[in-house]
Amino acid sequence: MTDLRVAAAQLTTGADPVSNLAAATDAVRRAADGGAELVALPEATLACFGTDLLAVAEPLDGPFATGLRKVAADLGIVVVAGLFEPSGDGRVHNTLLATGPGVETSYRKIHLYDAFGSRESDTVAPGNELVSFEYRDVTIGLATCYDLRFADQFSALGRLGAELIVVPASWGAGPGKEEQWDLLTRARAADAQAWLLACDQAYTPPQGTDPLGIGRSSLTTPLGHTAARLDHAPGIMHSVVDSAVVAGVRSRVPIL
Repeated sequence: MTDLRVAAAQLTTGADPVSNLAAATDAVRRAADGGAELVALPEATLACFGTDLLAVAEPLDGPFATGLRKVAADLGIVVVAGLFEPSGDGRVHNTLLATGPGVETSYRKIHLYDAFGSRESDTVAPGNELVSFEYRDVTIGLATCYDLRFADQFSALGRLGAELIVVPASWGAGPGKEEQWDLLTRARAADAQAWLLACDQAYTPPQGTDPLGIGRSSLTTPLGHTAARLDHAPGIMHSVVDSAVVAGVRSRVPIL
């Protein structure tokens, strides 16, 4: 069993991938200075929603992903961050890149945010595969933002052995949305019986229906207890994931 030091780097991205990469790499370095072995950045770290996503989308060997890959390699840690890559059908994929020592994988968001007046599927093509990877003897699953509303995805990741699920997000603000975020992050951790590290964009005042972030990044235990949480402002949350807790919970409460 392994203790893994994790961090959520809650920040606000704009429309310029070059500036966003500089902010992301700075946040990753500060998280690593604090001892993090895995750093989660938000969904849409490459460019915020409301940007022309097709215009800024890059392949996974493009400059943005390459920059994240370099800082992860330089620091000897894993970085998980949200970007957009061309889908080939005139849309983009909303993709998570996970990169670092012995780790190189990506997850394309399955459940698209066609809710609360937004139509993510107009510009984003869905993925169709669950993704997990191994790092320092911990099995780690990936999910993105609106996926949190779909319990089956998290139960399935738990059945695949995920002991930690990393969920970058850019959660839309609005009445009751903070409570829904808190509820869903806790419920999905309990569904998967896994630790859940959720990293949201810091709070940004609403602009139309674009989901721009509310903050409140958190780490939740496999029983759905909040172990750590940020407020609305940019910041870095440090915590520790104890994989032994997962085995204990799954033994005592055999729901999977």
